[in-house]
Amino acid sequence: MQPCTHAETYEEALKNAQEVLEMLIESSLAESETLPKPKTLVKSLKVTL
Repeated sequence: MQPCTHAETYEEALKNAQEVLEMLIESSLAESETLPKPKTLVKSLKVTL
């Protein structure tokens, strides 16, 4: 499953993304699954308004 989030504002999308990550971690721990190693995005995103 690939997490996905959206919202009307950047701040809302960021909050939604945090909630998705928390749910994925809780689900993985409940199923005794190993969490993947953290990754850092190397590309920067340009936001235009």
